Amino acid sequence: MSLLQAEGVTRRFGGLTAVSNIDFSLKPGVVASVIGPNGAGKTTFFNLLAGVYRPSEGRLLLEGQLLADANQGLLTHQIVRRGLARTFQNIRLFGPMSVLENLLIGMHTQLKSNALAQWLGLPGARQEEAQARQRALETLDFVGLRDQASRPANSLPYGHQRLIEIARALTSNPKLLLLDEPAAGMNHSETDQLIALIGKIRGRGITVLLIEHDIKLVMEISEQVMVLDHGLKISEGTPQQVSQDPKVIEAYLGSPEE
Repeated sequence: MSLLQAEGVTRRFGGLTAVSNIDFSLKPGVVASVIGPNGAGKTTFFNLLAGVYRPSEGRLLLEGQLLADANQGLLTHQIVRRGLARTFQNIRLFGPMSVLENLLIGMHTQLKSNALAQWLGLPGARQEEAQARQRALETLDFVGLRDQASRPANSLPYGHQRLIEIARALTSNPKLLLLDEPAAGMNHSETDQLIALIGKIRGRGITVLLIEHDIKLVMEISEQVMVLDHGLKISEGTPQQVSQDPKVIEAYLGSPEE
């Protein structure tokens, strides 16, 4: 059974069709990538998966249950609770706040205590807060940043800020993790650290789907690649199959006649 399934997914914005009739499925426990030129529809596809947009046509399923179609869709926080988490192309941290506080803020959708119980410091709320703090620290340990927990997030190097975003997404205990250009702006050493972390995430049984322009990274870590161009899926397969597809070569490099 597929973990994620997109069936004929289309999204229009007025007269513009950003993604058109996308069929796509992911099995549990794989690392997959969505690639394509700028404006290909990659981020729109991610936003559909994460509940930012609803499909104009088609439907999205997670573990066989509906995430969204043209008539209905779960809200973003409901999708997180279902097991889908994401990071963003542009870093979205609360810079002056500590690394630990950034993770705790990201866990608010999982807390059962209401704001009043937390404000009053009721025993159940205190216990839940302690458990959230422990999980956040364990996640920072997993990404290698536990010793930075008390530092302001914006005081860390760029690559570490990317890892904080990934850690924050991991605190929701996702089944599917969407990474939007996670290697953007990273140097070679930071990219190697990211590759190792994605391997560790996969080792926990979490499915990873990323948008990435670093083709070397995509080919190194992906088991499945989907290529979009002008909102259309033009190729899908293993990295080797996709890299040899003439349609992919033309979309990136231009046709030989040009």
